[in-house]
Amino acid sequence: MTELKRPPLPHDFHPPVPAFGLVSEDVEPGAVLKDAQVYAAGNTSPQLSWEGFPAETKSFAVTCFDPDAPTGSGFWHWVVFDIPASVTELPTGAGSGKFEGLPDGAVQVRNDYGSRDFGGAAPPAGDPAHRYVFTVYAVDQEKLGPDAEVSPAVVGFNLRFHTLARAQLIGEYAAPAAD
Repeated sequence: MTELKRPPLPHDFHPPVPAFGLVSEDVEPGAVLKDAQVYAAGNTSPQLSWEGFPAETKSFAVTCFDPDAPTGSGFWHWVVFDIPASVTELPTGAGSGKFEGLPDGAVQVRNDYGSRDFGGAAPPAGDPAHRYVFTVYAVDQEKLGPDAEVSPAVVGFNLRFHTLARAQLIGEYAAPAAD
């Protein structure tokens, strides 16, 4: 039996940068996502906190990406940037779309569901487990450049050139096959 080849992670295409620490009260590395982070069950962005980033960091960006989505280009679940360098934690639910829990000035763009919020895991029923890659980017400028009307791809393009370091946390989720 041939093992399914998994697509690369989104930052595998970016220049290598140092790593720093990222933890969550809601997502355990390599573990199954909780119902709260599933689209149909809770649709709630997880708590995230980070440390050990470069001293010259001027802002942060946070993304959640599913490279295993059957789209040919993955699926963006959450993209927020221009988080001030003084902020090192986002509380559970910060990505609600109401901007509660996000610092002033943070920019949240549309995810691939078409909404400006965190969109939880929703892989096709019966698919092997999908990876949900939560990434925090340490950015070399206070304002990344784009506005809230751009696509996640444009944000990723800008991050390619302005990332000093990156932290990632990967959870998984599979929807049971329909009977």
